Amino acid sequence: MLDFLHTPEQLNLCQEVRQFVAGVDRQLVLDMDAERVTYPREFVRAAADRHLLGLRFPTAWGGRGLGWTDEIVALEEVGVLGTSLACLYSLPSIVGEAIARFGTDDQKTRYLTPTLEGKLFTAEALTEPRGGSDFFGATTTAKRDGDSYILNGQKRFVVGAEGADYFLVYAKTDPDAPGQQGMSAFLVDRGPGVEVKHVYGLMGTRGGGTGRIVFRDVRVPVENLLGVENGAAEIFYQMMIPERMTTAAGALGMGRAALEVAAKYSTKRMAFGKRIKEFEAVSFKVADSITLLDAARALVYAAARACDASTPGQVQRRLVSEAKKFATESAWQIVNHAMQVMGGIGYTNVFPVERLLRDTRLIMIWTGTNEIMDLIIQHEYYKQLGAGTAGRDVEQDAAEAGNLDEKVYE
Repeated sequence: MLDFLHTPEQLNLCQEVRQFVAGVDRQLVLDMDAERVTYPREFVRAAADRHLLGLRFPTAWGGRGLGWTDEIVALEEVGVLGTSLACLYSLPSIVGEAIARFGTDDQKTRYLTPTLEGKLFTAEALTEPRGGSDFFGATTTAKRDGDSYILNGQKRFVVGAEGADYFLVYAKTDPDAPGQQGMSAFLVDRGPGVEVKHVYGLMGTRGGGTGRIVFRDVRVPVENLLGVENGAAEIFYQMMIPERMTTAAGALGMGRAALEVAAKYSTKRMAFGKRIKEFEAVSFKVADSITLLDAARALVYAAARACDASTPGQVQRRLVSEAKKFATESAWQIVNHAMQVMGGIGYTNVFPVERLLRDTRLIMIWTGTNEIMDLIIQHEYYKQLGAGTAGRDVEQDAAEAGNLDEKVYE
């Protein structure tokens, strides 16, 4: 952690979360990875009891009224536990973002506050079997019927499908409108017609009850419409910030955990009469990992500060996408370096590096693949470039810059 970046209050928060994380039962981590646990309610409740959920939200609804930078401090610490617990810790922040920004006071009272109190558990139902990254191609529908909507369709890869009390669900409400103009968002209670059809066997990130949910003629009260009808696009684009920022912050924790395990191992393991940290093949991988981790931290915190400062949307979108892409790819590389430093023993369950490797593989895919991040990054950059560059026109700093006959573009 780069302590100089933080205020005294943030450093205190870091210590507070570290104490919470240190108290998490090691057996819970093992049981989740072994799929003996399908949803760790006690973990989420314990975080709520310490007032650690949804730190960014107003105190009136159960948060602490803090900023993104503060939440990143907490999320990095929780990230050392692995992707599953970091994700479940993040869900109140992710779904809470939609409720806090677009919900009514009634929705905040019924859903946001009890979620932050650990009395309700939430999940986001976003991806569809035929959708993937094509979010606006969703086929789940919600048809108005009096004072309700009738919801039909299915969502997959829903973390918390087995344990959530309610879901944030996107559905088509105007079948004749283009995708971005015909979708709405709903808060859907678990109940009649909401069925978990499949719980996935995952390579990693286990124990969170990730499944496919089928909605069959589910009656959703009109007061559970989030925002306005056919206005889900605005909610979706806002939701990309908490989804990707929480992923990026969790990646910092996982990368740090793997680095620490491997670096400590390198100070103890002997080979050819030396501790292996004395060999450049080992120490340079540690150096690369430290550099990647610090660079990722700097970018994630820059993105957090951009969000806290309410910078223009295109800047936020670019930085958040860069943070998600770089932090997750850095974590993956750091974990691979850790396994290489440790050799064969790193590939076994004697050390947690193999679990962290399985966990970090997913974070480059979910909340938008890193290829989608590339699309956003370059798109926002080109828009900014098209608006004109500030400062010196460096193109003119060439001996024949004025030779327009040679500047052929078509």
